[in-house]
Amino acid sequence: MAKRAAAVTRPFVDLDHRSSIPLARQLYERLRQAILSGQLAPGARLPSTRGLADQLGVARNTVLGAYEQLAAEGYLESVVGRGTTVARVAPDLLLTTPASVARARPRREHPPETTLTERNRALTQLSGAIRPWLAAGQGAMPAFRVGVPALDEFPLRLWARLVARNARRLLPDALTYQSPAGYPPLREAIAAYLGVARGVRCSAEQVLITAGAQGALDLAARVLLEPGEAAWIENPGYFGARGALLAAGARLVPVPVDREGLNVAAGIARAPQARLAIVTPSRQSPLGVTMSVARRLALLEWAKQASAWIVEDDYDSEYRFVGRPLEALQALDDANRVLYVGTFSKVLFPALRLGYLVVPSELVALFIAARRFIDTHAPFLEQAVVTDFMTEGHFLQHIRRMRALYAGRRAALVAAAKRELGEQLEFQAPAAGLHLVGWLPPGLDDMAVSRQAEQHGVEAIPVSRFALEPLPRGGLMLGFAPIPEREIIAGVQRLALALAVPSDQP
Repeated sequence: MAKRAAAVTRPFVDLDHRSSIPLARQLYERLRQAILSGQLAPGARLPSTRGLADQLGVARNTVLGAYEQLAAEGYLESVVGRGTTVARVAPDLLLTTPASVARARPRREHPPETTLTERNRALTQLSGAIRPWLAAGQGAMPAFRVGVPALDEFPLRLWARLVARNARRLLPDALTYQSPAGYPPLREAIAAYLGVARGVRCSAEQVLITAGAQGALDLAARVLLEPGEAAWIENPGYFGARGALLAAGARLVPVPVDREGLNVAAGIARAPQARLAIVTPSRQSPLGVTMSVARRLALLEWAKQASAWIVEDDYDSEYRFVGRPLEALQALDDANRVLYVGTFSKVLFPALRLGYLVVPSELVALFIAARRFIDTHAPFLEQAVVTDFMTEGHFLQHIRRMRALYAGRRAALVAAAKRELGEQLEFQAPAAGLHLVGWLPPGLDDMAVSRQAEQHGVEAIPVSRFALEPLPRGGLMLGFAPIPEREIIAGVQRLALALAVPSDQP
């Protein structure tokens, strides 16, 4: 005959009838702890619900509720004719060592230390470095917030109507999973716009909708790079590009930037066989310079000879105040080595989290496959609304209106800076973009000056924050897009007071 497990007949738990914790919960915790500590051995038969209720002086439903919860979690087994027994292998035992099961596990006073890889540690440090300038703004934007458009000028009523209209006409097919490449009508609208406005040569099939420009940079880096491969990055350069490369495990190669943009010769000298380069040729981030034609051709020639890839981040080229917007680098590419990144964060609003990546035709299937396992696809409703915003003419109208607004705010900042800061900061009026850079006198630490400005209620991001290697000179980034002209003038005056105070050199 099979050996029957011994039944537990004595009271083995105590309940506190005065506690605010329900009796059923107390009983559940006591029984679970007795199982995990070994006090109740695997296979031990528990009293019946009625018997244990009588022993403890509680209602039978109290015991029944605790038993049912423990059985649902795999701690107890109920078999007709055998009653309720402790499971042969309790769930928590699979996650513990035999030695730790023999006794009640002590509560940790401190959480266990997390082992970070060098890659994760670098990402954490980078995120901490940019945190002060990525905080969600409440109310009016402070002078001189960078990287944000004039959100108070966005046509919210029109947008709300488009959202409501698209929500009303949603069909069941729109509620299921969509193509990882994105909403086809939006991809067609983007391809048409890029061909006219930026000279980008592409079909709708080459356009992939991403979670902003950052999603595009991340996707490009993880598809095109193997961990440990070298990648050029502008110095100083956009922190989002640095983060995408770090996340992909790339070996970062900082390449200096001068008045002509990325120094291609310096990049070749440092890492001629680099696999990838992320560049901002139309308006370098953060310095604002435009890459010269000679440098563009040299960069394309290097990519062709090295079988490398170029990721062109064209983040705010719509806002050019002198002449027509420049053609994209991709328009000059005759070897299909350039991937083009665009975003709606600067022309519409950052919380939309929609961007796009234009890839060579031969890479489309590979990128779509990779996108499927990142976040599957972008939200459908937002894509549909942006499509209507573009195809009905609102997009270009909004850009024209914002370009005129920003031109006025840019002029106000340049005039006030020359008047109030002429001897303290050296400015060059930007031909495009939403911020300018003021260069400090040699020897001044821009980090220290930035801290002084903050004490006077002014945001002035130090350019050195974006550099992997020391720069010849410190500078401050001053955004003007979200700041009304009167606030720009007042902000310049506060910045002048901050610069008049001797800086606290580190």
